[in-house]
Amino acid sequence: MNPRQLQQMAQQMQRQMQKIQEELGEAIVEGTAGGGAITVQMNGHREIKGVTISPEVVDPNDVEMLQDLLLAAFSDATKRAQDLAEERMGPLMGGMKGMPGLF
Repeated sequence: MNPRQLQQMAQQMQRQMQKIQEELGEAIVEGTAGGGAITVQMNGHREIKGVTISPEVVDPNDVEMLQDLLLAAFSDATKRAQDLAEERMGPLMGGMKGMPGLF
């Protein structure tokens, strides 16, 4: 592969990467806990976009349960956002393996 082809390939991959990053910023995943009592919305960049808490899980005498549910929902949303990013980036990263000197 000559240097010009390599440069063109790198530019194309850069454009694809930018498009994927934009899509990840717009994509929303939801993490849940307590059978849907807590829902966390997060974009593909792992930025929190919303939290919903069902009133029935708010018990002033059991704050620990609410904290545990929130932690579980945030963890679930983070995992889903990570999975989404890996899914979208996978084909691009697979294509990079064929580039000399990168992998």
